[in-house]
Amino acid sequence: MLLVLWKRWFSPGHAAASHEDDGSATESRVAAIQQGDEEQRERLIVQYRPFIVKTASKFSRRFIDPERDDEFSVALAAFDEAINRYSPEAGGRFIGFAETVITRRLIDFVRQEKRHSASVPYSALTDGSDEDQDALNRVESAAAMEVYERDLAAELRRSEIAMLSEQLALFGIRFQDLVDGSPRHKDSRETLVRIGRTLAEAPELFRVMLDKRQLPVKELCSAVSVSRKTVERHRKYLIAVSLIAGGAYPCLRSYIALERSGEEGDRP
Repeated sequence: MLLVLWKRWFSPGHAAASHEDDGSATESRVAAIQQGDEEQRERLIVQYRPFIVKTASKFSRRFIDPERDDEFSVALAAFDEAINRYSPEAGGRFIGFAETVITRRLIDFVRQEKRHSASVPYSALTDGSDEDQDALNRVESAAAMEVYERDLAAELRRSEIAMLSEQLALFGIRFQDLVDGSPRHKDSRETLVRIGRTLAEAPELFRVMLDKRQLPVKELCSAVSVSRKTVERHRKYLIAVSLIAGGAYPCLRSYIALERSGEEGDRP
């Protein structure tokens, strides 16, 4: 499954777009805010207001008016949340993390609105004079919501891919490296996914990897009883799997879980 995903998602066309960020200065400002500099918080939010509007508009597929649309308020609160939650030790740039948080909060907002709409009886929206038309409206609404749910999932996946792209770049890894280095045999993939998960679930080892930007080969070999040659040969793949398993990637993490489902064949 992962081999297919690398090829499908991590092609040149899916490379993460650059953000209007100004390098490490933003991360330094976020750190200052987390230390209590509330004036810096206000300035940062004002500076990134266009980014917040753009992210909300991109998600909603229409222009979001900050003065009228609830989506802007949701996105603004999510940006503030991202400031509080961001950790440079997890890897990745702040702006990519903020985009992911905004997207997730907008998804929550839309789902909440959907549940509220579902509680309104259809009789309140129609005069009941045409039962066949009323039934057709229900079917069309259900189909439309199903398509919208798929679009929401796709948007979250794209956001996670952009964030992962930035984090992998810190390790000198490109998506094409993952395509080229993915093992083709299912047994091999399952073994590597298991190793990657083990690394993500070992706090000390995972922290070493994030801090030093390299795989703790010796310690990992001892923890999972695997040869050093295997770990070194698939270093980039293992780093990618562990970042997904241990990071803020719920959508991508679900595809790692599918690795053992046997949906993809074993052709070499």
